[in-house]
Amino acid sequence: MFTSNDGLCGIGELAEGAGVTVKTVRFYSDRGLLPEASRSAGGHRRYGPEALDRLRLIRSLRALGLGVPEVRRILDERHPEGAADAGSGAGGALEAAVAGRLREVGSELRALRWREAALRLVQESPPGEQADRLRLIGAVAVPPSTAPLVRFWRGWLPARMPARSAGAFLDVAVPQPPDDPAPSQVLAFARLNALTLAPCPGTAQPQPEAHRAAGARGAAVLYAGLAEAYALAGAQLRRGREPQPGEALDGFVGAYSSTYGVRDTPDFRRRLAGQLAADPRLDGYWELVAEVNTAPGGRPEPTPGTAHDWLLAALTAQTGAVPDQGTSPRQSKRRASPGLGA
Repeated sequence: MFTSNDGLCGIGELAEGAGVTVKTVRFYSDRGLLPEASRSAGGHRRYGPEALDRLRLIRSLRALGLGVPEVRRILDERHPEGAADAGSGAGGALEAAVAGRLREVGSELRALRWREAALRLVQESPPGEQADRLRLIGAVAVPPSTAPLVRFWRGWLPARMPARSAGAFLDVAVPQPPDDPAPSQVLAFARLNALTLAPCPGTAQPQPEAHRAAGARGAAVLYAGLAEAYALAGAQLRRGREPQPGEALDGFVGAYSSTYGVRDTPDFRRRLAGQLAADPRLDGYWELVAEVNTAPGGRPEPTPGTAHDWLLAALTAQTGAVPDQGTSPRQSKRRASPGLGA
């Protein structure tokens, strides 16, 4: 290729050797990625022997989707000014660029899988439901974001609850959209998004009285204890066990008694069961969380909501408590929670 007496080649020869167009070589030269060795008497660009390998490297990096600034950093690191060879100055620019591109590609793939599942959802929907489902999925960002769900819970939690405790709660309460969702999971997440964006009635109290009475600091203690109890109840749910007394129920009641600073007595359990049965619930939310978290055809994954129901049923059966205002535990469960509905 480099057949001239001075060991240099023109832009056309370089383009042919690298398998690119002259326009491409000129583009990279103008941006300083491909330095010229000199100019001919007629003003034509001339390139040295190292230009071919450099151009091939540029082409490979661009084929991976790396931008010009990233390519420049990689070239500067591999070919620092004054370096004797291409290996001098090697560092982490390539590794950082590849890692960043992998993250971008992962996000792009998640978005494509979400769109594919959303399209299948619309395709498989009965004609009478297509418009409503289009509205639901159209309100969800692509790739889907959990920000509306997080905002909902931050408004629900006590304002001065410690950040670590609030974060631990959000990790459990906010489901992550599946990377490769089924149409049913897209629909469940879209409905979940719509529920959390729905306005609350002006006079509604979003928190259960049993939680609101604990205050910000007490709520941190309460939720930590409930998380442990829900995990134990979830294990029982996975085994198909009926609600029953035991370690999970004791931990559940203990979370409340510790928070309130009272003894765990039969009378306390009876009053707690009645209060919890009468408090507003978020059952519609937890049912959708279970749909989002459960693979199609799989057994529903326990949620804090289903674990709470299991524990409350065990507590009600143990104490024989009658819910406030004459409602049964199941009737109370179906009552609309503020901003969500049953």
